[in-house]
Amino acid sequence: MNINSVSLLDKPQKYSINNINNPKFSGQRNSKKCNVENAALIGSIIGTGTALTLIARRQGFLLKSIKNTPVKDWAVFKIANRKEPNRKLLELEEKEILGLAAGSIIGGFTGGVIADGQNKKAKAREALTQMLGNVLVPVAFVGGISKLYKHFEAPIKSFIPQFKENGKKYLSNINKFTRNLPAVALTGVALYLGIQTGNKVTNIINEKLFGQKKERHLKTSDFAPHVDDLSLAVTLMGSKNSPVTSCITRVVPLFLAVPGYQVGKAKEN
Repeated sequence: MNINSVSLLDKPQKYSINNINNPKFSGQRNSKKCNVENAALIGSIIGTGTALTLIARRQGFLLKSIKNTPVKDWAVFKIANRKEPNRKLLELEEKEILGLAAGSIIGGFTGGVIADGQNKKAKAREALTQMLGNVLVPVAFVGGISKLYKHFEAPIKSFIPQFKENGKKYLSNINKFTRNLPAVALTGVALYLGIQTGNKVTNIINEKLFGQKKERHLKTSDFAPHVDDLSLAVTLMGSKNSPVTSCITRVVPLFLAVPGYQVGKAKEN
């Protein structure tokens, strides 16, 4: 009897161990993860949208005029038209990029903390990483290189060999392309160095401030905020108000929502 009694007392412990891997509990964990990710996404979109609204308003695009404006002419959708050279467009340059990124990160962090307050410290680390390493440092690198390039643009272009066009349009296009290769190359180098430097800086700060000794490696999502640099590259090529630049600029806010989402769903490993 005593042996059986002990055996019976052991059974609840056995069942409790099995319950850990019960699909019901697994489903609850997945549901919580989904809720956190949804909160992070919604927060980052709201934050980015709020920042974009303030930027548009500062540039003269008023919300009260939207109801009388066709959707295609809203600030966020309006693109350049060669037939309207003086068309007013939304400009997204260095300070606007930083404002959008800040809005995205604040919104994503807020949404993530509301849904998952236990990982607030991990989200704070990711916020620092995203803002400093993936936005501020790379934008500073690219912006600095662009200003330096513009100062020496004429002598740099003078070294680029050119074809005699003789009225041939395709040769003219080739010449234009080769003249602007230095700008594209410098933008790419600046972006690469900026991302690498930013990542190293944030690893050092995370270790000193948060005691996080595990090195953070670059992820594919870290490159999402740099769609704006494509626009900057096209701008350096002398086509600031081109339809191509406008189209790229219009998707910048969408990609800048990614850092906030990454912040909101961050958790301790």
